[in-house]
Amino acid sequence: MPGTRKLGRPTAHRNAMLRGMVTYLLENGTIETTLTRAKEVRSMAEKMITLGKKNTLASRRAALAYITKEDVVKKLFDQIAPKYASRSGGYTQIYKLGPRRGDAAEMAMIKLVDIAAE
Repeated sequence: MPGTRKLGRPTAHRNAMLRGMVTYLLENGTIETTLTRAKEVRSMAEKMITLGKKNTLASRRAALAYITKEDVVKKLFDQIAPKYASRSGGYTQIYKLGPRRGDAAEMAMIKLVDIAAE
């Protein structure tokens, strides 16, 4: 069930980390992180893109409350969300990369789905 992983952090730290990672994903299109973090980021990133598809003042304010940079919110509503207008979910993909060298944590890359490739 998404949103129930604690990721070894207190609640406030975990929420701040996820907000930062979602912002970075929407800004750059891809993140390399651990598999469990990628699964949590996927859940929140898809919720933000769904807000962007609604394109109302309330949804813009909700996105601004979660995403840490105003220019990323503008990019979400102007560029990212219109790309997925005909798509109902599944805006991100997770690729497993294998174990990390230091502690053998399962690494993954999460990226936004490229609509042009379909």
